[in-house]
Amino acid sequence: MTNAFHLNGHVIPLNAPSDHAVAQRVASQFQRRLSEDDWRPYRTRDEAVKAWSKLGGIRVAVMKALDLL
Repeated sequence: MTNAFHLNGHVIPLNAPSDHAVAQRVASQFQRRLSEDDWRPYRTRDEAVKAWSKLGGIRVAVMKALDLL
């Protein structure tokens, strides 16, 4: 198991073995939202990103790797 998750040319550091699965799941969800332009339950992409940014952690690192932040 590695200590990092690689996404879109970015390295996301991981703290626990289970973080790899979390990073994969979050990346998959964001990639789907980007491709479908689906930001529910929010009205806009900016609104969604602002709300999710407050959660911090792996989610923010994935958003940065996907150029959402």
